[in-house]
Amino acid sequence: MQNRMFGIGMMALALTLAFVGVDAGAQQGLKADAKVDSKLQACAKACSDCQRACDLCATHCANLLADGKKEHLSALMHCRDCATCCAACSQVCASNGPLSATMADCCAKSCDQCAEACEAFPDDEHMKACAEECRKCAKACKAIAK
Repeated sequence: MQNRMFGIGMMALALTLAFVGVDAGAQQGLKADAKVDSKLQACAKACSDCQRACDLCATHCANLLADGKKEHLSALMHCRDCATCCAACSQVCASNGPLSATMADCCAKSCDQCAEACEAFPDDEHMKACAEECRKCAKACKAIAK
């Protein structure tokens, strides 16, 4: 009976040590996950901010087009597409989705192209603000992109 109790005690000790070891490994994994999650949340916020800037800029470009300034058509189209891409990327990254890195790569490319289109009008404050948000967003997306 005493040997049996000793065996049960040793098993309990072994299980406790095993759980403590697993818990320590899990803690390290949680720290790594927190860093990744922090980057994903920063990307989601940057994408949301950029989406709003692009939507405003697209409206601005539409008004300029209505005034006959046809050179704003390309920027309007880039802003519209970039806003759509940013909105999707923000949703995927905010939920830590499995396609976050893929979406971020696409979004970074979209933001770079939109920024270039808006930078063609350096004297226009709306376009300048949009380009700046696009550059911030592209940087945040590149931090997690594949």
